[in-house]
Amino acid sequence: MTRKSDKIYISSLPSSVEQTASLLAEQNYIADRGLAVTLLLALKLGRPVFLEGEPGVGKTEVAKVLAAALDTRLIRLQCYEGIDVSTAVYEWNYPAQMLAIRMAELSGQESAKTGQQIYSEEFLIKRPLLQALDAGSDKPAVLLIDELDRADEPFEAYLLELLADFQVSIPELGTMKAKQPPIVIITSNRTREIHDAVKRRCFYYWVDYPDKNREFQIVKLKAPQTPDVLTAQIVSFMQAIRAKDIYKKPGVAESIDWANALSSLDVESLTPEAIEETLGIVLKYKEDVETLDRQQIDSMLLKLD
Repeated sequence: MTRKSDKIYISSLPSSVEQTASLLAEQNYIADRGLAVTLLLALKLGRPVFLEGEPGVGKTEVAKVLAAALDTRLIRLQCYEGIDVSTAVYEWNYPAQMLAIRMAELSGQESAKTGQQIYSEEFLIKRPLLQALDAGSDKPAVLLIDELDRADEPFEAYLLELLADFQVSIPELGTMKAKQPPIVIITSNRTREIHDAVKRRCFYYWVDYPDKNREFQIVKLKAPQTPDVLTAQIVSFMQAIRAKDIYKKPGVAESIDWANALSSLDVESLTPEAIEETLGIVLKYKEDVETLDRQQIDSMLLKLD
C-alpha cells in the first residue's frame, strides 16, 4: 500500500463497478449498481460517503461489509443528541493526570515540566474519530459515523475539519493529522436535514427499498432455511405494506426477521393466522398494526404474485 495526497491506496481495491459489487456480495451484501458506483469512486478518490435512507434498508451494513471485504478495522461512532468532543474525539485521563501531578510533587519535580508531561499522548483517551485518524495500521480504517441526523448541528460543524483535511485540533497538543485517511461512511435516517457543508464534502447516495427481485435475493441470502415459496410471499407482502399509507414502513431488516421467525414456527406458506400472530415483527407502531386488520390482510394475500 502507498499513499499519495489524501487518496486511499489499497492493494485489494476494486478496479470496476462489477468488482465492487462482487466484493460486497462475497460478504453477503447485495448492492445495486448505483451504490457500487458511489463506493468505487469514493475509494478511488478518497472521499467520504453519505448514505441516506429509511431505517432498515442496509446503510450501516455497508460500512461493516466494506471493512470485512477490505480486511481492515471498523471504527463506529454512534451518534445521539448531545454527543460532544469528549465522547466522539478525545478526552484527557483526569484521574491519571492527578496521580501524575501528585507523584511529581512528592518527587520535587518542577510544575512547568509536570504540566508538559500530563498533556501528552500518554494521558490522552482517544475516542472513535481520533482512533480513525490514528489507526496504527498500514491500511486505512473504515470510520462509520452512524445516524448523524440524531446529533446536534454544532457536532456537524466540528466534523467539517475532519472531513475536509482528515485532522483534528487539540489545544494542548496541536493538530493531529491522519497518516492514512480513513474510509468514511456517514449514515442518516433523515429525521432532520444535514447541513449542506457536510454533504458537499461527501459523495451522496440515497439507499432506497430494494425492488422485489433484489429483496428476494437478500432474504434468501440472510434466511436460507426459508422455503422459496414462503420467501417470495414475504417479499410480495412487504412490498405491498410499503405501498400503504402507514407511519413507519418496514425495511429489509424486518423482512429478514420475519422470514427467520416464520421458519422457526415451521410455516411453509403465508396464512392470515400466521400474519396476525407475527405482525409485531413487521410493524412497530400500534397505529400501523391496527391499520392491517383481518380484512386488509385477506385482501393483500389474494393479490400476492
